[in-house]
Amino acid sequence: MKRKFSLFCILLSLCVTAFSQQVVRIGIIGLDTSHSTAFTELINGGKESWAEGFKIVAAYPYGSRTIESSYKRIPGYIEKVKAHGVKIVDSIDELLKEVDCVLLETNDGNPHLEQAIQVFRAGKPCFIDKPLGATLADAIAIYAMAEKYGATFFSSSALRYSPVNQKLRRGEYGKVLGADCTSPHKPEPTHPDFGFYGIHGVETLYTIMGIGCKQVARMSSQYGDVVTGEWTDGRIGTFRAIVEGVGGYVGTAYTDKSVVCPIGDYVGYKPLLEEILRYFRTGKVPISKEETIEIFAFMKASNMSKERGGKVVAIEEAMRVGAKDAKKLLKKYDK
Repeated sequence: MKRKFSLFCILLSLCVTAFSQQVVRIGIIGLDTSHSTAFTELINGGKESWAEGFKIVAAYPYGSRTIESSYKRIPGYIEKVKAHGVKIVDSIDELLKEVDCVLLETNDGNPHLEQAIQVFRAGKPCFIDKPLGATLADAIAIYAMAEKYGATFFSSSALRYSPVNQKLRRGEYGKVLGADCTSPHKPEPTHPDFGFYGIHGVETLYTIMGIGCKQVARMSSQYGDVVTGEWTDGRIGTFRAIVEGVGGYVGTAYTDKSVVCPIGDYVGYKPLLEEILRYFRTGKVPISKEETIEIFAFMKASNMSKERGGKVVAIEEAMRVGAKDAKKLLKKYDK
């Protein structure tokens, strides 16, 4: 009996070891962004110890079919990922049969809902690159469909994982009392303002301030925009979107111990990708639904403020509009 039990333990140990050494297969949806090629090089390049055990094995190229600056990249990016051993497939369904996890990288937020639903149905853990969707309604609907299928995902800008931003998030510089964050803003007609590119600066603001914005007001000119948000505890945070002139990822945080400047610096994709792989390993979602949706509500409220000549708009009002629009989007999936 002891020999049998000992043999069982050995076999079990071998199975666990084999499983732990199994490569986690990752698939990419969307080869219309430099994120796709950068992630592939970092993971498949074999130089990063934190990426061991993961491999990008397949990619579905599309991707935006409407934003020229995105879809014109696809042929070149196909060749770049193929050079790293990535198989190009003809559909998302085909991709899902060959992978364990998904990087939804499509640069255009408009098709994200349809693409994400296919991933959720298949039960694959998923990272959805910024923007989560083109609109607040998209973001709400994507979360609703994930909950329907019992799926998990998260979405983030690389700016969230700037080392200084993360230290502020953890309170290493003291309690954050306010912040001013800046990023370039490239208006894209297929997305509401800030939803395509300015979201980088808004996400930096939320990384530092956290959730709880109560209301916003926006001032705009041909050179850019400034959105001021008041949080429920009285703290004030601003987002400056640079349209004309030199625009970088910069800012200042004000704490009860010091003034921290600069913040929001871009340090590459490695910190974000490390967090994605950690999520794929553990299943632990690092960013809450509430925070991601409030980021979109902040942008929605800022656009409503602009339409009203800079008047203050409550986040709660923007959320009501977004929820109503999301309900319309979800009608086709009620079956």
